[in-house]
Amino acid sequence: MTAAVTAVARQEGVSRESVRRWLAQAEVDDGTRSGITSEESAEVKRLKAENRRLREDNEILRRASIFFAGEPGPRSR
Repeated sequence: MTAAVTAVARQEGVSRESVRRWLAQAEVDDGTRSGITSEESAEVKRLKAENRRLREDNEILRRASIFFAGEPGPRSR
C-alpha cells in the first residue's frame, strides 16, 4: 500500500500523509474503520456555527432588553 500511496501523492501533487489521511477517512466513511465520518464531522461543524449565531442573537436581544428597559415607557410621559 505504501507504494500506491506514494504514487497517488506524486500524481496529485500532495504529500503522502495527505493521501494516507484521505484513505483513512474513506475507510471510516465506508464503515471499515471506526471514527467520525465526514458526514458527522460536517454536521458538528454546522451545529457549532448555528450555536455561535444563536449565542450572538441572544446577546443582541439581551442588550436590547436592557436598553429598552431603561427607557421611560409611554405611560411615564
